[in-house]
Amino acid sequence: MKTAELTLFYDGRCPFCDREMQRLRSWNRKGNLAFVDIAESNFDPAFLGVDMVALDSELHSLTADGKLLVGIDSMIKAYTLVDKAYLVFPLRIPMLRRPLTYLYRKFARNRYRISAWMGLKALPICSENVCRTEHPFLGK
Repeated sequence: MKTAELTLFYDGRCPFCDREMQRLRSWNRKGNLAFVDIAESNFDPAFLGVDMVALDSELHSLTADGKLLVGIDSMIKAYTLVDKAYLVFPLRIPMLRRPLTYLYRKFARNRYRISAWMGLKALPICSENVCRTEHPFLGK
């Protein structure tokens, strides 16, 4: 079995994020990507050297050689590995990188609200037979 070149650590409770990971999975014909839902109750970020708050604030990914990528660097690598680099081409333009990083971080902080505005429903968070839809770090 092939080892993934990039493992993406995403928030599976976020409707927009989950949909985007589904899209990447559909393009992942070569098996270059692996996906880890940080919302799973048994997920522990300790091996990444970051805490859940940091991990939850931006998309993180880990390359096969152990390099941690954050935010738009994760997106650039993921889309490149599924032969869709053209979709993230603006992220590579030096003049655009700083403003797009700012916008990405703003989006990431508000991803639940934006998902709702887009008509995407929040996935319930369930533990010990109790479910809720708010985010443990970001609130409703």
